[in-house]
Parts: sequence; C-alpha cells; structure tokens
Amino acid sequence: MDNLARMRSGRIYDPNAAELIAEQTAALEKLYDFNATRPSEGARRAELLREMLAAVGDDCYIEPPFHANWGGRNVHFGEGVYANFNLTLVDDTDIHVGDRVMFGPNVTVSTAGHPIQPALRERAAQFNLPVRIGRNVWIGAGALIMPGVEIGENSVIGAGSVVTRDIPANVVAVGTPCRVVREIGAHDDRFYWRDREVDVAIVDGRLAPVD
Repeated sequence: MDNLARMRSGRIYDPNAAELIAEQTAALEKLYDFNATRPSEGARRAELLREMLAAVGDDCYIEPPFHANWGGRNVHFGEGVYANFNLTLVDDTDIHVGDRVMFGPNVTVSTAGHPIQPALRERAAQFNLPVRIGRNVWIGAGALIMPGVEIGENSVIGAGSVVTRDIPANVVAVGTPCRVVREIGAHDDRFYWRDREVDVAIVDGRLAPVD
C-alpha cells in the first residue's frame, strides 16, 4: 500500500513522502488564490470552491481567510454551508459537512493525529480519521473538532468546545471535553435566547424581520 492509500485508510503513514508533497502543493496553490480574492469577487470565490473541494453544494460561503491542509481536496460540503473567517480544516482525509451547517469564527476540524510513541513521532508518523458533521449543525466560535468525530444533525456545539467523541443529534453540547448538556426541545421553540421570545410569524415565514 502506497502513502496516498495509507493516508486515507486510517493507518500510519509518512506525510512527507515526495508523491504526497507534490499533490498537496498543487492543492494549496488554489487555496492561496481563494484567500487572495477581494470581497467583491463572490463569483470567483464560488468557482474556486468548486475546483478546490471534493464536493460542494449550492449557496456555500466561506469567509477568507480559509485554511486547509490539503486545500479542501478531501472536504465534502452539502448545500448552504456557511463558515466565518479562519475556518481551519485539517483535511488529510475526508471531512463530510451536511446541508446548512454553520461554522463560527476560528473553528478547527482536524482529521489528523500522531502516535503517542515518541520514536514514531520523531519520524513524523501520522494517521487520519474522517469527520462527519450532520445537516443543520451550528459550531460555535473557536470550537475544535477532533479526528474520527461524528456530530448528529441539528446539534449545537458551544463556543470554545473541544469535541473528542461523537455527539448525538438534536442536542446542545459544550465544554472541554465537549459533553451534552441538554436536548433541543419545546423551550427552544418559544425562546431564541434566554427570555427573548421567538416571533412565530417570522419563523413561519409570514413576515420579514423588522429592526
């Protein structure tokens, strides 16, 4: 098995192998171009995302600067994904992101790990485990998503959380390490923040929000 196959298999491999560096450098050139776009170049940004990512649905937006170890080559976005500035994707293997996921500023999603054994680390040995984020998840600012994690649909990850294990669907989870604190339920149907009530007409789409 060559290093490219090992990279995507979850097995230990050499990330500095010449055949990997050449491909990675080509991917990073496109990432450089994306980050060099001006705010008025929305169409160019969308075009570059289609070239960079393994898959990208309609209406996706990433606010530069965007950082990705393989330039997004192993990233799969659904539709309507939004990422605020400084999204970092360590995409040495697959990162799957469902429809309508929102990333706050400075979020990191990492698929890469290194062995604990010191002699292996000295040789820069690495392994990668895929990450899956379900549809309509909100990941708060500064959160860290670790290798092999799966987050279920509709869940909310609190700002600054470190997600080391799977998080189920339809929950709020926060902390270091990230833990479920409650399910999303009837309270959230009525209140959008503390004691501030939801305007039902807006949620139902009957009225536009008014300042």
